[in-house]
Amino acid sequence: MKNAGLEQVATARLTLRRFTLDDEAMLYRLNSDVNVMRYLGGPMTREANRTMLENRILRYYDEHPDLGVWATCLRDDNRCVGFHLLNHVQGEQLIQVGYRLFEPDWGFGYATEMSIALLRYGFTTLKLPTLMANAHLDNRASQHTLLKAGLHRKGERNFAHPVYAAFGPLAYFERDAPDWLAQFGS
Repeated sequence: MKNAGLEQVATARLTLRRFTLDDEAMLYRLNSDVNVMRYLGGPMTREANRTMLENRILRYYDEHPDLGVWATCLRDDNRCVGFHLLNHVQGEQLIQVGYRLFEPDWGFGYATEMSIALLRYGFTTLKLPTLMANAHLDNRASQHTLLKAGLHRKGERNFAHPVYAAFGPLAYFERDAPDWLAQFGS
């Protein structure tokens, strides 16, 4: 299944598609940008980027066909503006929503728009009971986006996995399906 379930996640302006190995250079441009990676541990090396693509993205599709990290593209010209995700927090059973966008594509509402679509997909199609997100404590813009997408701030949380542990506590957001659907509809 090339885009299992993703046709249900399109919005008026955006679509999602699975990454392929051909996307390595584009993903590296995103992951090596100093401003994009400011709150995400700093720019990735080419090796770390390749590992992310092969293990956290491509392998994850096979392990969890309805979840993943997907390229976020504009509907009108198919240009990739970054990625959105609905996947497991590493080392946890929690399912998170998240995003990473190229800096020229900040400020257009893409992160909020697609996050809402992914939350709807997770709650209605996948029947997930709860979804969560996290953000660096200093990343006020991302925290604001998560609130606009309908998640509630539940304080701060530490995660044991090394990917998160270096950050210390993160702003923790969560919402259960009935509560979110009552506000945003199915």
